[in-house]
This record gives sequence, structure tokens and C-alpha cells, in this order.
Amino acid sequence: MRNKAIILCGILGMLFATIKAQTNRIIVDATGKGTFRTIQGAINSLPDSSATPRVIFIRKGIYKEKLYIQKQNIVLEGEDKSGVVITQAIARDEWRCLHNDDWGVATINIEANDITLKNLTIINSYGFDWANDITINCLKDSVNPQKKLRKDGHQMALRTFQCRRLKVINCILKAFGGDTVSPWNVQEGMWYFKDCVMEGGVDFYCPRGWAYAENCVFVAHTGPASIWHDGSANRDSKTVLKNCSFKGYDGFKLGRYHRDAQFYLVNCSFAENMADADIYLVPTSNTLLWGRRIYYFNCHRPGKDFSWYADNLSSAPGAPESSAINAAWVFAGKWNPERY
Repeated sequence: MRNKAIILCGILGMLFATIKAQTNRIIVDATGKGTFRTIQGAINSLPDSSATPRVIFIRKGIYKEKLYIQKQNIVLEGEDKSGVVITQAIARDEWRCLHNDDWGVATINIEANDITLKNLTIINSYGFDWANDITINCLKDSVNPQKKLRKDGHQMALRTFQCRRLKVINCILKAFGGDTVSPWNVQEGMWYFKDCVMEGGVDFYCPRGWAYAENCVFVAHTGPASIWHDGSANRDSKTVLKNCSFKGYDGFKLGRYHRDAQFYLVNCSFAENMADADIYLVPTSNTLLWGRRIYYFNCHRPGKDFSWYADNLSSAPGAPESSAINAAWVFAGKWNPERY
């Protein structure tokens, strides 16, 4: 009897917790049937910080918003990954001609910790909307007072600023040009991506710091490389891509770097039309302290595999087993992104 009572109390506790969580959710609905019509309005309504996640639930719709997130511990959760679309058209070159920094250069701009993006499509549509190159006056550039804006220029869907922890789960992050996904904090940044699709041009996935991507699809529209990493502030910094797939235009290249970087690709699949070109070092004036650090395990493409991605995990620091390479290994006890 006592055991039944304990089980019943446990079930009731979980039920009350679920009801409370749902009650505390802020609902965004573009048609006016929620708490807010806009996502930014919902964000602005919250206190600056919280010990527990604040969930903003976004119903299906197209939200033509540029988001600024400066409040801690927020979850933006869409009703449906492809049905909730957050979109803006922003050319980074144009933005920097009018502003001193990147704040506002992306569709989603984050300057806060413990942010989760879930079940969303996030688009910088500039390259997809492009009709022809245009030349603009560049007021902030005394060297090049005029600048040409191109279809394949830098277009950020996501950009972080002084953020240390970010999770992106089951999202589509899409641009035509470069730097689509730019989680940047080379000293302290920890980034977790799972079940995502990322699209873009040159260096369209370009984390700085520690990054882990699992079960993600990378789609190259243009540019000389798809992935990039900056791990120059800490020898342990790394970008890990596990169970990921890569595809794109004929002859697309996998990746490159021009600062100290450390790549791990584990159980990845490459499209048959990928170029026969390893992740490469761009000619640079930067001083690289730790040499070439690019490691592969069990990666394949249809037909014949290229020799350059043959298994070499045993030559990585500590010679980790492939089964040990997970999010906990990447963040080394500093963060557990798999806890809600």
C-alpha cells in the first residue's frame, strides 16, 4: 500500500510540474491568439535573468523579425520546425557600413547565456532574395568608401556576442552566403547543435571555442569551404561533428581554417560530389601555435573513399575512442547541454 502511495505521489508531482511549466509558458502567435504577436515582444516582457528556463512557445507562422536576446535562460521553442519561420534579409557588408560592430547583423543576435533554440527555421534571406549586385556608399570605411553587395556575401542567420552557452536543437539555419551560423566566443564559448540543418556559403558553420554538432546536415550553396573553426585562445578548444552529413554544389569543399583549430569528424557521410580536398589551412599571417589538428573516424562517401579522411583518431591528443567522443567529452565537465 505504501509503495502505491509513493508511486501515486510521484505521478501527481510530475503532473503538477508539467501543468506549471505549461502555465508559465509565454505563447507567441502571429494571428493574435497568444500572449504576444511578436517574439521580440515576448522576450522584452521577461526579467533579465532567471534560475530556471523561461519558455517562449511560438506557434506556426512566418515572423519577419530580427531578434535581440540579452536576457538569460530563455528557450525559444517552435510548434513545428518547418512551420515556424523567423526571417530577415541582412547583408553584413551593408550593416558594417552603417554600424561600428556586428550587433544586429544576424536574424538572431544573442548576448546572453543559457539560450536554447528548438524546432525553428531561422533564415537570413538576403542571398535568396538577391536580384543583382549593388554598390553602396560605405560611411564607416575610409579605405573603401564604396562597397559592392553580392549574392554570396556574408549573411548571418545566428550570431552570438559574449554568450558562453547555447543549445540549438532540431532547427534549420539557412542563408545563401557565408557565416550563416556564427557562435563566437573564442575564450569561453560552448555550443551544442543537434538534429539541425545548416546551409550557406563560405564558412557557413564557423564556431569559435568549443562546439559539438550531432546528427546535423550541412548544405553548401557556394564558397571555398563549408566548416571552419577558431580554437586559438585555448589549446583544448575543438569542434566535433558526429553522425553528420555533408552535401552541396558540385565540387564543394569540406572546410578550412586560418587560426589555430581542432576538428573531429566521427561517423560522418560525404556526398559523392564533394571535392577531393582535405580541410585546409588558408594562407595567413596569424601565428599557429599547435600545428595541424584534424581527426577523422569512420567517415565515408558513395563509391571510393578519399585517402585524406582515413581513420587517424589514434593520433589525436589522448587517443580517444570514438565511443567516448560525445558532448560531455567536448565540454569536459564545464557544462551538460543534454540536461534541459
